[in-house]
Amino acid sequence: MLVLTRKSGEQILIGDDIVITVLEGRGDGVRIGIDAPRGVKIQRQEVLRAVEEANVAAADPAPDAEERIKAMLAARRPAVKPTAPLDNP
Repeated sequence: MLVLTRKSGEQILIGDDIVITVLEGRGDGVRIGIDAPRGVKIQRQEVLRAVEEANVAAADPAPDAEERIKAMLAARRPAVKPTAPLDNP
């Protein structure tokens, strides 16, 4: 890992087309600006991790999920009345 010290207004270049600019320091944080091509994904790690955890939780069914789904479907299904068989002449 490369560790750099930068002052407000100074920049870091990544490759030929990504520029990171230190905008200002705020207490224990820093505001940065990132200039990159549209095709480059820029994501905050904590947001990406939260989305991944939510996806895993959503994919894990509740123990009684199958029974609840069956009950919901049964409640929506109209009752079928038995019909008398047709007599063939």
